[in-house]
Amino acid sequence: MTELLIPAGSPEVLKTAVRYGADAVYVGGEEFSLRAKAKNFTKEQLAWAVGYCHERGKKLYVTANIIAHNRDLAEAREYFESLNEIGPDAVIIADAGMFAIAKKMLRPEIAIHISTQANNVNSETFRFWYDLGASRVVCGRELSLGEIAQIRSELPEGAEIEAFVHGAMCIAYSGRCLMSAYFTGREANLGACTHPCRWNYYVTEETRPGEYVPVSENERGTFLFSSKDLCAIGLIPDLIRAGVDSFKVEGRMKTALYVATVARAYRMAIDAAEKGLQEYETVLPRAVEELGRCGGRGYTTGFFLGKPDTAAQTYESSAVTSEAVFLGIIDCLEPDGCAWFLQKNKFAVGDTIEFMKPDGTDVAAKVLSMWDEDGNEIADCPHPSVRVKAKFSAVPEIGDVMRLTEGNAR
Repeated sequence: MTELLIPAGSPEVLKTAVRYGADAVYVGGEEFSLRAKAKNFTKEQLAWAVGYCHERGKKLYVTANIIAHNRDLAEAREYFESLNEIGPDAVIIADAGMFAIAKKMLRPEIAIHISTQANNVNSETFRFWYDLGASRVVCGRELSLGEIAQIRSELPEGAEIEAFVHGAMCIAYSGRCLMSAYFTGREANLGACTHPCRWNYYVTEETRPGEYVPVSENERGTFLFSSKDLCAIGLIPDLIRAGVDSFKVEGRMKTALYVATVARAYRMAIDAAEKGLQEYETVLPRAVEELGRCGGRGYTTGFFLGKPDTAAQTYESSAVTSEAVFLGIIDCLEPDGCAWFLQKNKFAVGDTIEFMKPDGTDVAAKVLSMWDEDGNEIADCPHPSVRVKAKFSAVPEIGDVMRLTEGNAR
């Protein structure tokens, strides 16, 4: 069975990942994660996340994939020691020194996965990590399908391979980048990347490091472009045949709507592919349509079909476009069918919204009435992060992600 591995930047998003089809979820702790600007999980939240996933037959992986300096090592020993009590299924590590500490400090039942940050692009590198005790190696994003298949053929039985199938593409080699540190002083390899390669800007003689100037077509200067996002949903049978054990989605800083949409689409496609090519080809158009709603910078197949050309870059804009707006997640139902949620974006009485279901269906529902926390009836909910009660023409379920798609507002 192919694993679907989904990111989560908060407990709310983790619940969504599990509900919408993840086999495993990866999260960052407050230390040593390459997404330092994500909300990340406290040790108490990590313990909760492990229990939540295990109760539902899912796995929980913790990232500790910074490129460590000497100053980090003492704290790393304490951190891995604390993970023994929490009990995740695996930790994800990039640095050889961090790996050595983890091998000494972690209980044997906590697996070690080698991050894509370790530049894993040949079979000897994969075997090197397996021989040291890693159970899984994440492919460098520079590998083609043919290279992955060849690596698989040269590895021992039971050695697991993971590959990114969806999400933002880094312009640097396997994510080893100095651009962010140069422009802003925030170092990507320690988790503070500002993603400058995904922004459009131009540089003139007057522009100093750290100064970003918006691009317009008529402005002069050196134009820097934005990478399109990776989408391999059309290559799932090929990736399975190549020997990929785990399909990984990028995005620990993304919303619950993104996670629900991507997890559901890939769950549908993976399940169909494992039933046969005909079933997969039947499901694929629906899954592709669904991914078009979750937002992105345009899609590319990355390196899977060979080295990307200029079509893998977007020169018009670095903006993320989406066909759907995230409204909130149903977290409580009253006996009369009214639902409570923490509102994310504005919508109003009279709008028709959608409740996303884990099986791939969507339930359209008209907003009949809404109330604020004090019980006052309201016509709309314009302020994010406010709790709202609503009556809909269809009764939702707890955990349903609500979205507003194009053309459905009043």
